[in-house]
Amino acid sequence: MGTWDIGHFDNDSAADFGGGLDDAAPGEREALLRSALLCAVGAEEFLDSDEAVEAVAAAALVAAQCPGGAAVTTAYGPKEPIPPLAAELRTLAVAALDRVVAAESELAELWDETESGPAWREGILELRAVLAAAASADAPVAGS
Repeated sequence: MGTWDIGHFDNDSAADFGGGLDDAAPGEREALLRSALLCAVGAEEFLDSDEAVEAVAAAALVAAQCPGGAAVTTAYGPKEPIPPLAAELRTLAVAALDRVVAAESELAELWDETESGPAWREGILELRAVLAAAASADAPVAGS
């Protein structure tokens, strides 16, 4: 995997994922994001780094539609707009990010071997915080 920085799209696999979203019909983009998130969440043993970086990129695109979420403006992200996404993707994205930074994640292991590991983890935590806050705001209130 070619990686040039700690950003969510700053590696070959995530950039390719963004290009794949651009190549997909607008109505197929949400399914591609969901698939990337589910792949990470469903990894029963070791999570491959390519699958993990796609999940991080997908989570960044979901977070971009949340209150307080940062727009994905990197040249390596998708150029075509992402249609409004279903709110349940926020919870799925949180679970995917939790899996990405957990034990048995190749991506986390690779970053932890570098000086930039703590900064990468901080970026993931910031992304997770936006998603978790939005998912919490979407959750039904007990007794209502």
